[in-house]
Amino acid sequence: MACSVLPIAPHRAGCLPHQMMMRVPAAPAPTPAPAPAPEELRLSDLDWIGDLGAGGFARVSKVRHRHTGAVFALKMSFDADPDVEEEAEVLRRAAGSPHVVDCHALLRGPAGEPAFALEFMDAGSLGRVLCRRHRGSRGVPEPALAEAAAHCVVGLAQLHSRGVAHLDVKPDNFLASSRGEIKISDFNTSRILYGSAGERLQVPITAGTLAYFSPERLAPRARAGPHGAMAADVWGLGVTVLELFLGRFAVVPDADKASAAELELAICHGEPLRVPEEAEASAELRGFVAACLQWEPTRRATVPQLLRHPFLTRRDVEASRRALRDLIVETL
Repeated sequence: MACSVLPIAPHRAGCLPHQMMMRVPAAPAPTPAPAPAPEELRLSDLDWIGDLGAGGFARVSKVRHRHTGAVFALKMSFDADPDVEEEAEVLRRAAGSPHVVDCHALLRGPAGEPAFALEFMDAGSLGRVLCRRHRGSRGVPEPALAEAAAHCVVGLAQLHSRGVAHLDVKPDNFLASSRGEIKISDFNTSRILYGSAGERLQVPITAGTLAYFSPERLAPRARAGPHGAMAADVWGLGVTVLELFLGRFAVVPDADKASAAELELAICHGEPLRVPEEAEASAELRGFVAACLQWEPTRRATVPQLLRHPFLTRRDVEASRRALRDLIVETL
């Protein structure tokens, strides 16, 4: 199968985020098979291993490069000619960020359909991890949750520092590995926040997953500048952390079955989202969730503020790393 290859080169502007903010140390792991150079990747050299999932615009498969043994997650569009320029630019800017899923190349199939050759994360999403724990109706214990939250915050920090808002922050878009790593993924709805001359852009913020929307995103044709778009990501992070802690959907009991009207009512007019008073939770966790889920975007914590939050900075790093890794491995 012939295809063209567009390498995704690292974004070089300024310091790398992990050089100027907290880096979450990775657990030791076996060295994976080396990936071929982008110009050497061809769809015809990728052998299908299994399906990983599908959405409205693309399907994702686990594939292996026939000549090197390198394994990828191949995201292949259903449409022969979708607009993937912004997603490709987001991935280019994010290249080299330790807590963002790496993109090795953008391939093109014979009909022009785009396919991203992405880093494969062997434990699936945090949503999957939580789903497997549902068998015992359990959320994620605080030590593991603090470590997972730290990885998620650093991933958002790396995106935001490169002028990108994710805009679909949820457990299903944080991928895990058996090494205990968490990386942010899926940039279908992500937006670049600054123009070529550095001007602040007003970007649409109405695309994404409704259950993780902040209130301001529910306004008709809602748009936001960089601060507002990043604040929307922080809200999604708060809902994600709360959901992982509770072991269930945070906004309504079953978001998969709730109508759009029910979700909007709960987000805009329901009880404020917070850690339940009766729950066994630390003051640090309660404060972290509350800082993310402020109704007014201007009152929400920023990602740099979250990096300094006691929920992350006061954790026992080694114990938290071990707890997260063990939790992920037990769900494989």
